[in-house]
Amino acid sequence: MKKTNAVLNFLSSLCLVVVLFVCFACEGIDIYDKADDEIPSIVTGQLYMDATSWTDWYYVSLDSLLDFSEGGDSAALRRAQTEFSAWPIPMSGEGDGKSGQYLYWFDVFGKGLSNNEFRSFTPADVQSEPDEWSIAIHRDNVRTNGGAVCETSYTSIDELTEADVEYDELAFTSDEWSENAVWSDQSQMMRCLVASQGIAINKVLSSWLVMSLPPIPPSFTHNNHVFVLQLKNGRYAALQLENFRNPKGTACWLTINYRYPL
Repeated sequence: MKKTNAVLNFLSSLCLVVVLFVCFACEGIDIYDKADDEIPSIVTGQLYMDATSWTDWYYVSLDSLLDFSEGGDSAALRRAQTEFSAWPIPMSGEGDGKSGQYLYWFDVFGKGLSNNEFRSFTPADVQSEPDEWSIAIHRDNVRTNGGAVCETSYTSIDELTEADVEYDELAFTSDEWSENAVWSDQSQMMRCLVASQGIAINKVLSSWLVMSLPPIPPSFTHNNHVFVLQLKNGRYAALQLENFRNPKGTACWLTINYRYPL
């Protein structure tokens, strides 16, 4: 019995370590206060976004960025590159029978996050969104507004555009339904349970930043390839995640290179 209790205590301690490291590594919670949101130097063709929130989506309209750029309104363009309104993830409501919070158990001490099991479902309202948007971002998740994405082998947008690529001949992937990728609630992480929003995301574009557990602390895989986004208006855009940390080292602060239209 003493041996069993010792094992249980050890596992509980490990679970606490996981919770702390997950929060510190990708939540935006660290030893610094919120003064760490100082905006670094960005240039035309870049976005800088605090995407650390577990409970919010942030929307980007490439057409609005184009309008500000062509209109010569540099101040408005700067705001559009760095200021993003939070659109909360619904946690309750009747929804459509599919939208809601999906609780999953994750094998963080064994095979990792890819080994998981469904536990329960709580219905909630459908995710709200602005009238005009191209992509939406939540931490390491990205979705499109009726678009599709192709990953290229290029590591520079200039390389892509100089290669004279026939964009309509690329193999694009549309958004796919997910029940365990958009982590939205930490309250049961001590039991290795995480609630996620049921929503369609683009798994190709989301691959530009992937968190893995184990090891402890979590590791991040940063894919710096250029992605081509095919918008529902028929235009194409190039997107590249240049950096996923702010100047203080906090993860999920995203510097995104873009070119629109191609």
